[in-house]
Amino acid sequence: MKAVRYHRYGGSEVLTLEEAERPAPAEGQVLVKVAATSFNPVDLGIRAGGLQEVFPLSFPHIPGVEVAGTIAELGPGTDGRQVGDAVVAFLPMNADGAAAEYAVVPADALAAAPKTVELPDAAALPVGGLTAWQALFDNAQLQAGQTILINGAGGAVGSFAVQLAHQAGATVTATSSPRTEERLREYGADRTIGHLDFASSAVAGAPFDVVLNLVPTTPEEIAALAGLVADGGTLVSATTPPPENPGRGIRTAQVFVVSNAEQLAELVRRVDAGTLRITVADRRPLADLPAVHDEAASGRLAGKTVLIP
Repeated sequence: MKAVRYHRYGGSEVLTLEEAERPAPAEGQVLVKVAATSFNPVDLGIRAGGLQEVFPLSFPHIPGVEVAGTIAELGPGTDGRQVGDAVVAFLPMNADGAAAEYAVVPADALAAAPKTVELPDAAALPVGGLTAWQALFDNAQLQAGQTILINGAGGAVGSFAVQLAHQAGATVTATSSPRTEERLREYGADRTIGHLDFASSAVAGAPFDVVLNLVPTTPEEIAALAGLVADGGTLVSATTPPPENPGRGIRTAQVFVVSNAEQLAELVRRVDAGTLRITVADRRPLADLPAVHDEAASGRLAGKTVLIP
């Protein structure tokens, strides 16, 4: 089969589209014929070796932690699955991924794919959707009637977070570029504001019951975000670690997204119900993966990009 692999840590030049042996599913695994995988910012750190203490790799390594496709083969102990089922999954970070024609997937990570979107686009759901869900409900414990500021709402995670927070009954303030402002209002943002000026303490709607940070920030900037949280509120960050004890009864948490098939199935249910939209900025051939890494590293990637074998 064709697969993008790298044989050592390094820059985008280590990513090579090459022939690889088609894997076979072991106990508790299925083999998925890949309709698409997607790019995630964490892919850059894993490829460069900056995360090898957290996600050690065996080489050669196939990247791609999101997958949408159809089951091609069943391993032992996968009762309830059938060949031909359309599925989505969030794969283990340091296992071989889905930047290939076929991928081995733990059966307990699978959810049925949405029926109302094209199968390749479903590859944009698992990481962004699960990160948003876990940040809002597992970490922040967001409740109806609360106010939330989502910093970085225009990205893949933020787009899901705006929709989920709105559906939960929260009043949503979203930071946005002019390019994403209209879409975020369609998704349920009650207020959109420009990128935060951390030199100013004036932010419309502050203080907030919950602040969710989805963009890289300095320690000083994340401390400033804590200043926007109401007494007894919550600051959650998916990037820079928040201060452990900012005072005023504020609780802080850092998001470490994990695979959760039940939560993923609920996200799929909402997609099929028409209440959760998947935003795909671009669909590219798998051979473009090195270029996608370069564009992301230089800030030129337009948004969530799916890659099709």
